[in-house]
Amino acid sequence: MNENKSQVKTVSMVIVLTLLGKVLGLYRDRLLAVHYSVGPQASAFFTASRIPRVFFDAVFASAVASCFIPVFSEYLEKKGRKEADRFASGFLTVVGLATAALSLLGMAFPGPLVALFADYADPATTALAESLTRVMFPIVFFSGVAFSLVGVLQSRDHFTAPALMSAASNLIIIVYFLFLDARWGIYGLAAAYLAGWLVQGLILLPPLGRLGFRYRPRVELRSEGMRKVFALMAPVMLSAWVQPINLIVSSRFGSRLLNGGGVPVMEYSNNLYLVIAGTFILSVTNVIFPRLSRLTAGGAEGEFRDTLRGTLRATLFFVLPMAAGLMAISRPLISLIYGGGEFDSASVELTATALLWLSPGMAGYAVQNVLSRAYFAKQQGRAPLFAGAASIAVNILLCALLTGPLGITGLALSSAVSSTLYALLLLLPMERRGEKILGGGTALDLGKMLLAAVATGLCAAGVLSVLGQALPAGKVGELAALAACALAGAAAYFLLTLVLGVREAKLTFSIFKKRK
Repeated sequence: MNENKSQVKTVSMVIVLTLLGKVLGLYRDRLLAVHYSVGPQASAFFTASRIPRVFFDAVFASAVASCFIPVFSEYLEKKGRKEADRFASGFLTVVGLATAALSLLGMAFPGPLVALFADYADPATTALAESLTRVMFPIVFFSGVAFSLVGVLQSRDHFTAPALMSAASNLIIIVYFLFLDARWGIYGLAAAYLAGWLVQGLILLPPLGRLGFRYRPRVELRSEGMRKVFALMAPVMLSAWVQPINLIVSSRFGSRLLNGGGVPVMEYSNNLYLVIAGTFILSVTNVIFPRLSRLTAGGAEGEFRDTLRGTLRATLFFVLPMAAGLMAISRPLISLIYGGGEFDSASVELTATALLWLSPGMAGYAVQNVLSRAYFAKQQGRAPLFAGAASIAVNILLCALLTGPLGITGLALSSAVSSTLYALLLLLPMERRGEKILGGGTALDLGKMLLAAVATGLCAAGVLSVLGQALPAGKVGELAALAACALAGAAAYFLLTLVLGVREAKLTFSIFKKRK
């Protein structure tokens, strides 16, 4: 019981800190929208900032999040902290050298990378994207070091500093917008993003010191731990390419829309989508993954299954109404967050349309994040590999078929469908081998949650249609309408799930009664 209370407290703290970073990220994106809207500079900047992050995610993020943490946790369980820290130092050295080499290559040859991500009709936009890519590619090195340090902290059940990383980075960029953008422009903004990633790594050093971790440079490619990482890395890397490759697909097709404006439109909508979905989903998965890894190392299969099923249920209990509500309020939400300055009504409509059709994929995004961590905790990468390949193929096919006739709608819908397919293809193998993730009444309760979520969306849409005419125009009216929609939708969802007997709703109600 004490462990469960501690875990809930940790998740709550991580959610709060992650939410702080996401809110600052939204304000950062609002400043970018107000200054640059969806014009050529914004399009070139988003392409240039996306390239190093995608290359890091495709090559190194999987190694850290999905390979390093399980092996490091196994060292802690079986060999003690000293050997675990020795392994971590060797891993950090390898990642640092590899990311440094990749950064130099990216800075030397930005042209082919931009051509891979975008197909701009305007040569000036392409040239600007290449120049900005050269400035920003060292993000690969800074993020490689930072993520490796995060792996050490999370494996030791320290989550506060990693959750603060985003807030610290966003603060630097916000300060740049407020005081320096008028002088240094888009190139200064690229440098500010680079500085933000550097700070993300620096704020991890004090808690590592308090935990007694001391980095000692060493390259031990043939050590037992590194052999396990390399053995797991190939299938994990291939499966982890799903999100980066799908982002490349979205960026390339988006660069052909609206004179390149499809790139910033999808970026703004996707960033807001990730704030709403990612704050909860990633907070939960970042905390639960080290626990799943320890349960696997300890052979606690029953507890592993129960933890996974409970995490999936709780995640979808919150995510399903989020998705339905987001579809109902996409336009006023986009107008409130981004509207103003250079971001005119046409930009609002385009971005709201993208957010509307991205939202149905939120449940799939949640499920794939939870289940992929379960596969990686067991050091199994084959199922995520095949599921990811199918997801990429479907995304490319749908983009080719839908982007022409439907524009931004087709691009966003393709992403939502591929995300949902990925989740289903991760779930089915688990069910076939007897994990019973949908057992114990879970499938029935998920159906009830979905029904209640649909009612939630309809309720929010109804409130918006009534208040949209009654409230004053402008930010105050939009904020009031959104608050009313959120309250009405949340109340409708909770009451419906409670009446339908959903376990999570009854648990929430019992906790509320005890506290009252």
